[in-house]
Amino acid sequence: MKILRGTIFGGIAFFLLGWVVYGILLMDFMMANMNQCAGRPDAEMIWWAMIVSNLILALFITLVLKWSGAKSVTDGLKTGAIIGFLTGLSMDLSFYSMTTMFNNLTTLIVDVIVYSILLGVVGIIIVLTWGKEK
Repeated sequence: MKILRGTIFGGIAFFLLGWVVYGILLMDFMMANMNQCAGRPDAEMIWWAMIVSNLILALFITLVLKWSGAKSVTDGLKTGAIIGFLTGLSMDLSFYSMTTMFNNLTTLIVDVIVYSILLGVVGIIIVLTWGKEK
C-alpha cells in the first residue's frame, strides 16, 4: 500500500510542483535561455504521456525510499534530492552534449538545482503519505 500511495501522491505532487515552478515561476527564464524549437505548443501537449512520466518517476522514488527504509521527512528530502541531482545532471548533460536545447551552462545548472529541490520535496511528500507504522 505504501508503494501505491507514494506513487499516486508523489506523481500528483511532482506534476503540480513542476507546473508551478517551471510553468509559472521560471517560465520567462527558461523561455529566454532554452531553445524553444523542440518544445510542443501547450495546445499540442500529450497529457497522458506527461501523467505517466510523473507516475513512473514517483514510483522510482517511492521504491528507493521503501528499499532504503526511509521513515522521516529528512530521509525523504535527502533521498529525493540525491535522485533529483543525479538524474537531472545526467539528463541535462546528455541534452547539452547532443542538442541545442540549453543556450548556456547557467541554465543547465539552474535546472539541476531546481530539479533536485523539486524531487526533494516530492520525497518528503511520499514519506508523509505513508503515515505512522502500526
